[in-house]
Amino acid sequence: MNFILDSSCALSWVFEDETSPESEKPLEWLNKGAKAFVPPLWRWEMANVLIIAERRKRITSVEVNSHLSFFQTLPIEIDEATVNQAWNGTRILAQAHQLTIYDAAYLELAIRRGLPLATLDTALQSACKLEKVRLATLI
Repeated sequence: MNFILDSSCALSWVFEDETSPESEKPLEWLNKGAKAFVPPLWRWEMANVLIIAERRKRITSVEVNSHLSFFQTLPIEIDEATVNQAWNGTRILAQAHQLTIYDAAYLELAIRRGLPLATLDTALQSACKLEKVRLATLI
């Protein structure tokens, strides 16, 4: 099953104290041939969190590189069309659901692609329910 992957779910695969059976499901799907779609900002979000974790001595520089290399091996496709939605559909969703524009980018992508969203973000999960977007972590 293809799905939209947000950084909160993907980063739970890095930090053991954030991993749960629900957050592991999307990784299992990827390992079984599914494809995840992400907005272009996903790479910056992922790298930023890992760099901050390194600064806070939660992980090492070697681990940052290892995790980034791991993510590059996964069947994750950047949806370039997301950029064209920033000032329209994404902004409207952010305003309607009091989301950051970044979180709304994942919601917009899930709506446009008609795919479930893998997220651990509670505000984004609530917006998904209101927009009738399936949550991949609950399937």
